[in-house]
Amino acid sequence: MIKSSYTRLLCILGLIFLSHAASSAVHEVKEGGSIQAAVTKAQTGDVIRVFPGTYHETVYVDKDDISLIGVVEDGQWPHLDGQKILNDAILYSGNGFSVEWFKITHYKGNAIMGQSGNNFSIRNNWVIDTGLYGIFPEFGHNGLIENNILSGIEDAAIYVGMSDYVDVRNNQVFDNVAGIEIENSRHVLVEGNVARNNTGGILVFITPGLPIKSSYDAIVRRNFITNNNTPNFAIPGSLVAGIPSGTGILVMSGDKVVIEDNIITGNNTGGIIVTSGDFVTEVASDKDSDPHSDEVMIRNNIMFDNGNDPDGEMKLLMLSKFSTKGPDILAYQSATAKERGSCISRREAYRSYGLDDWADCDAPTVRAADAVTSAQEISTTRQLITKMLPVPAEPRVITVDADGAEVVYNGICAGCHAYNVRLIGPPAFVIQAQYGDDAKAIADYVANPERRRPDFPSMPPQSHVSEEMRLLVAQYMLSLTE
Repeated sequence: MIKSSYTRLLCILGLIFLSHAASSAVHEVKEGGSIQAAVTKAQTGDVIRVFPGTYHETVYVDKDDISLIGVVEDGQWPHLDGQKILNDAILYSGNGFSVEWFKITHYKGNAIMGQSGNNFSIRNNWVIDTGLYGIFPEFGHNGLIENNILSGIEDAAIYVGMSDYVDVRNNQVFDNVAGIEIENSRHVLVEGNVARNNTGGILVFITPGLPIKSSYDAIVRRNFITNNNTPNFAIPGSLVAGIPSGTGILVMSGDKVVIEDNIITGNNTGGIIVTSGDFVTEVASDKDSDPHSDEVMIRNNIMFDNGNDPDGEMKLLMLSKFSTKGPDILAYQSATAKERGSCISRREAYRSYGLDDWADCDAPTVRAADAVTSAQEISTTRQLITKMLPVPAEPRVITVDADGAEVVYNGICAGCHAYNVRLIGPPAFVIQAQYGDDAKAIADYVANPERRRPDFPSMPPQSHVSEEMRLLVAQYMLSLTE
């Protein structure tokens, strides 16, 4: 029997866990106790078990190989409740971090955010109404996001930002602005998820102005992407505020994206939209970000009942073609050139626009005598697909110097502050103009921020970062030129 590389990876991670188990301690937290106090007490490799109850706190993990495990008893979960007062539920910068079986509600910013930690596992969590993001690994290598349920998020329920080698598997995302976003990330698998009743179901794109300038090698497969027609309730002016309601899958400037074996139905603007960065943002401001979507492969998806009521610019585009109905598949704005290497299978099965010069990527005909062997080969090939590394990535070491400041900036700041594009916070060049060369003023502000502009949300405090490191990061931000 051939084991998949995914199974082998879990075996490797299991062996690593068992090798630490003999020397690791287990800390138990019960209602009325503090999860953060247990984290502070814990040593590398320890496990923290949190019992049912309600906990009003932010938990920050800066140690390696810490596991936060919720204990669910008689249907009762350990419940992190931000009461719409706290910004973040769980922040981690340590490597080898895992979190499972928590209910997280009513935070203003994030449920679970990674800040440069590698080798993470985020599984079996229940996230409701946590502000901007639900699960947000930023600038991490080698991670698994699996079996989580997320709803009511103002930006992205699952947001993989500037990360590599990540599997996003078997999650349910609904009633969010964006269900799953893969932004400026490489080597990502999005498989087996249910994305329904969001503004946009699954997005693969490049945001200009970020330190990582590319987004490529993503596989979007075997997902259910249905009825993503929720009106866009993102913060006005933010990037996702430009996503039209009714979008199933959006590929915007992403390269080498495979979209296969999905069920895509009931999305009122379009089932799959492949476009350039001009679709929702200004890409000319970042000369190093290629705005085009190259080598996109669309294969063997089941698509019907899409495009019934196009939104915004898409509606105007369809009217210009004497139609009130949007397509199953749309290639739009410099995304259609055949030399860019994109292809589609079974094109005649879909209502489409802009695919005339796409190549065919139909699978070869399978003869009856070859059917069993071919099916076995296909099954084996599909089992082997994972984007996680076969062995853990090198732990990321954050030194208190200029190099470490760059890592911290990428892992914390860049997710909200691109250089010259508005995301959640003002662009870095605007901050430079405001503060000049006063790095200390920035460092002091981020430790205890106050809302100064009504058109941006409150900035979360970063007081968990040391004073010395905050100053170094502020100096790094002021040195940026693009």
